[in-house]
Amino acid sequence: MRAVVQRVISSSVEVQDKIIGKINAGINVLIGITEGDTYDDIKYIKDKIINLRIFEDESGKMNKSLKDINGELLIVSQFTLYADCRKGRRPNFMSALKGEEAEVLYNEFVKACRNEGLVVETGMFGAYMKVSIENDGPVTILIDSKKTF
Repeated sequence: MRAVVQRVISSSVEVQDKIIGKINAGINVLIGITEGDTYDDIKYIKDKIINLRIFEDESGKMNKSLKDINGELLIVSQFTLYADCRKGRRPNFMSALKGEEAEVLYNEFVKACRNEGLVVETGMFGAYMKVSIENDGPVTILIDSKKTF
């Protein structure tokens, strides 16, 4: 499981000209799921995201987590995080988990985040989405549950 974590002032996701998810200060998460991902991957990514100390404290140091600031979370499915661009010019998405299996794990990830008592908004799995991100900093962090980077 991979995540692109962005500290945001605000973020929203739109499907067919309708905003379906919107947050204020917090984290926008683009989440990708691959073959072999399990609940352990969900737990690892969730724990990392909600406890990352990427928000500034009173001294201006990144020392506070999403939980510390009562921040909000926008989670958007993003199979393209598993693009393989090593060969040719067209990305290969073969390692992204397909369809229903991926949707089940995506929904479990959302549920796990909500169980932390956070305000959680989402995109629409499998839909064409327009995501607006007002990045704060900018702060953008990559997380991989298999620790490949």
